[in-house]
Amino acid sequence: MENRSHALIAGLFMLFFGISAVVALKWFGGEQEASNEYLVLTTKNVTGLNVQAKVRYRGVNVGKVEAIELDPNDVRNTLIRIRIKKTIPVTMGTTAKLGYQGVTGLAHVLLEDTGKDASPVQPGSEGLATIQMQDSLVAELSDVGGETLRNARDFLASVNQLLSPENRQVITRTLSNLEDTTAHAKVISSQLQQLLTPENIRLINSTLVRVEETAVQSTPLVSEARALLVRLQSVSGKLEKILGDSETGGVSALIPRVNELSAELSTNSRQLGRVLQMLEDSPQSLIFGRQKAVPGPGEAGFIAPAITKGQP
Repeated sequence: MENRSHALIAGLFMLFFGISAVVALKWFGGEQEASNEYLVLTTKNVTGLNVQAKVRYRGVNVGKVEAIELDPNDVRNTLIRIRIKKTIPVTMGTTAKLGYQGVTGLAHVLLEDTGKDASPVQPGSEGLATIQMQDSLVAELSDVGGETLRNARDFLASVNQLLSPENRQVITRTLSNLEDTTAHAKVISSQLQQLLTPENIRLINSTLVRVEETAVQSTPLVSEARALLVRLQSVSGKLEKILGDSETGGVSALIPRVNELSAELSTNSRQLGRVLQMLEDSPQSLIFGRQKAVPGPGEAGFIAPAITKGQP
């Protein structure tokens, strides 16, 4: 009876073990989900990316990295073979980039669809469709940081060259000259302020008014001299005409015209004499104009001379 119990227990154990083994086999090697393989091509470093790393599509885990190797045809290229779910749409607008999680430095492949081209991606020369990898954020920051450091180095070199001993002396002299110029400008500004006082401005305005009045007063004398010059030119023209006509008309025709010309010339000579006498007696009249005649007895404005003591 006891032997039967042991046999029953052993049989049940074997049955349970068999069922567990089958379940475990199905659990670990269960049905493979339908998937597709793609080839990601990049010319950048893939530091931190390992085999079995996750492949994410818009942040969702959709597959893993199968292999990472150099392109045998061009070692400048790195080939990353990935396997993702067959239901994930991969188009000509799909791009890949490396994503980093936390501070561990471990990378994963991040797939994104730009939406520029919705046509399905076509297989390449190796039978796998190829997806181009773009620069990751870390790579962009690295490139920008390197460029910034190079620019900073060039800037510091330029500053060192600018601040050479010779240039420092030039800058010092320039600042000194600028300081002197500023001081002189202050002195000139102070002098201008003293010159342009309200009283001086009033005097300048008064002088300008007087100059304008003088110009107006000198106009009659200038006009008279100009008219006299025109008449003299007319007399000269007539004289030339008479001399020309004397050859054809004879002396008898010349005498009346000479008498007429002589009378006109005499009048102009007297007028010229008056102008010259006026300039001789009062040269300032050419600028300030003809002085007003002093009113005589019986005229408006006449002032009788004062009678001194002792005169009758």
